[in-house]
Amino acid sequence: MTLGSGGSSVVVPRNFRLLEELERGEKGIGDGTVSYGMDDGDDIYMRSWTGTVIGPHNASCWSYNCVLSLLLFLCQTVHEGRIYQLKLFCDKDYPEKPPSVRFHSRINMTCVNHETGVVEPKKFGLLANWQREYTMEDILTQLKKEMAAPHNRKLVQPPEGTYF
Repeated sequence: MTLGSGGSSVVVPRNFRLLEELERGEKGIGDGTVSYGMDDGDDIYMRSWTGTVIGPHNASCWSYNCVLSLLLFLCQTVHEGRIYQLKLFCDKDYPEKPPSVRFHSRINMTCVNHETGVVEPKKFGLLANWQREYTMEDILTQLKKEMAAPHNRKLVQPPEGTYF
């Protein structure tokens, strides 16, 4: 995050930025289907975080035909109501570089390594095109949207309650 006006800017230090994110994560985000917080409150470097995403109910489907119940069925996702836990690790160069992101809960998505649960930056646009202004909230929100994308919303999923 940068502050300033008239062409000047001040870069917010890493720890201040992470404190802002912690405060926002603790307050709850949007509709409550995405949340995050620190793993260890004693970690002065604020590196290790846990995120939670509740799977989307339906994919975005703005076609007029989606009113028909058959097409509404086609818009549903296999992620509906599932609770996914993730681990985010903010190294010393965050937010200049993105955190590493790994699903703890097993999930089948095109951007997630099926063996490790790691969100592969080259396959997840937000990480591939990281900008300093992006946040952990942005990552979790975008992953939720990615679950509802046509290439992910119908993929067969591992049983609930299984972990990487």
